[in-house]
Amino acid sequence: MKPISRKIASLTLAALMMLTTACGGAASSTASSQAASQTGIFTPGTYSATTMGMHEMTVTVTVDANAITDIQLEHTETEGIGAPVAENMPKEIMELQGLGVDIVASATLTSEAILEGVTDCLKQAGATDEVITEWQAKKPEVEAEEDAEYTADVVVIGAGGAGMSAAITAAQAGKNVIVLEKTGSMGGNTILSGGAMNAVDDGSEVAKAHDDSVALHIQQTYEGGDEQGNLELVTILCEQAWDGVEWMKELGMGFTGEVFTVTGGLWPRAQRPSDPEGTGFFKAFQSYLDENTTVTMLYNTTANELLVDENGAVCGVKATGKTGNTVTVNATNGVVLATGGFARNVELREKANEETQLWPTLDESIPSTNASGITGDGIIMAEAVGANLIQMGNIQLLPLGDPETGSLSGNIEHAVESRIFVNEQGERFVNEGGRRDEMTLALFEQSNTTMFIVMDSDTYPTGEELNNFGETMNSLVEAGRAYKADTLEELAEQMGVPAETLTATIEEYNRHCVGGDLEGQEDEFGRTLFSDVEGENDGINDAPFYAAKRVPTVHHTMGGVEINANAEVLNANGEVIPGLFAAGEVTGGIHGTNRLGGNALTDIIVFGRIAGASAAEYTR
Repeated sequence: MKPISRKIASLTLAALMMLTTACGGAASSTASSQAASQTGIFTPGTYSATTMGMHEMTVTVTVDANAITDIQLEHTETEGIGAPVAENMPKEIMELQGLGVDIVASATLTSEAILEGVTDCLKQAGATDEVITEWQAKKPEVEAEEDAEYTADVVVIGAGGAGMSAAITAAQAGKNVIVLEKTGSMGGNTILSGGAMNAVDDGSEVAKAHDDSVALHIQQTYEGGDEQGNLELVTILCEQAWDGVEWMKELGMGFTGEVFTVTGGLWPRAQRPSDPEGTGFFKAFQSYLDENTTVTMLYNTTANELLVDENGAVCGVKATGKTGNTVTVNATNGVVLATGGFARNVELREKANEETQLWPTLDESIPSTNASGITGDGIIMAEAVGANLIQMGNIQLLPLGDPETGSLSGNIEHAVESRIFVNEQGERFVNEGGRRDEMTLALFEQSNTTMFIVMDSDTYPTGEELNNFGETMNSLVEAGRAYKADTLEELAEQMGVPAETLTATIEEYNRHCVGGDLEGQEDEFGRTLFSDVEGENDGINDAPFYAAKRVPTVHHTMGGVEINANAEVLNANGEVIPGLFAAGEVTGGIHGTNRLGGNALTDIIVFGRIAGASAAEYTR
């Protein structure tokens, strides 16, 4: 055979190198960046990386020798939460030619995933650690705005579910309203939630079918918090819950009409929204804002201080705008505090945990389901004007956190009745239909504080059905966030648990699912809620089988500012602080030691509406 000339060989090698670089991918692009000589900071080409936001995403970056020329995302981030960030952040990175763009507080996971993916791609393109550091240090230039002062009838601090409920209620009462929000969009924790809202339509066919009533809701809420909640407030919460659902429907929010038992909810009374997560609430709120001009939103405006007049009444708020300017907002009527809890404030939650010493630790090793902006700002501001803080040590954890992020996304359960929890030994260890604190404390006692949710295909017959966070089971399996198998033995192998133990655990559990507890033999953990598919309690026996790993995560802080039935904030002597109202997770004393699953969204709607109405009626 005639030998190939060096010139042809060189051209062939060059062509292969160009082809390899253009195709992208971690392995090929790394090899090409090592082989090619660079005249700039990057090896030109297209590179891809897979990262995890609320859901898995693929980031694809194209570079020339010194700049990013294109960024593309493949994602399924939730509409109204991560999706707008996925659309806007790549543009911001391109414009800046840097990585120092702002994290969006209401979509932290999405923001961080995009930055992680772009950084990975730049490293594949040959960027050194020094280059990455320089790009991370690049920040957008911000032109300082002038100080500003506004006046409205009612001022609301916080644009989560409680704040927007208060704002719209005050507007419906004929008031002009200004809402201050520290992040760039409305939503808070509410938009990240599973959307479940406990409410009983007393006497309805649905309530009768589940032997439910407002009285039972009151009883379970009060006793579920070890009778530490204010019974008057608990009663208001439950009695006005259905009115809250009807009000949301009037604003345009859709509900499926189905009720279910959310984890720790103790009873099937959670109303399921038509839209995923908490997005339905904010679609309805935004629709109202689009049609009414009496509510003004001030985004990227961080409240720092409540203003008090010469008579001791709260009359406004001083805040900081996005560019560091001072923003003062005066209220002719009332001020509503709706800033959420403090689950993201590690120092504050550790200090509060010292009161009860309930949890082994609440340090930074324990993640949170909450948005990054939920840091207790309102509680600190309220205390500065004399507000009484109540039951700060009552902090709720869930056993349902994503192992990587702590978020509730990736949770495969559809309802309490259809799944069990097993530890790394393949054994059940708790009543999966019980209280949230009891389930999470039991999880802390398991190896690596890790468990698996296990269920069958009854609620996911095709795998394309959505969970409570808008994710399909098939997508979770494909992303490696859930396991799927045709037999329990295969499922156990994927989970890394003993197959004999897992099959025996499920066999024993299934014995209780045929008609409930066996006659004269209760479930060993006291469980009374069993799977109910088309009227049959048939357990976990329909392949394919599914499992997903979960860890403890800080979810809700039940302590906070003390209020009365009118949502007026009280001082240490039980006296009303005039002009100041509060609603939602910033308040304390309603849920006691343990909040029933599904009661948080009831709380924000019921007391948000009360706070808005009270603030509108208040006069100095």
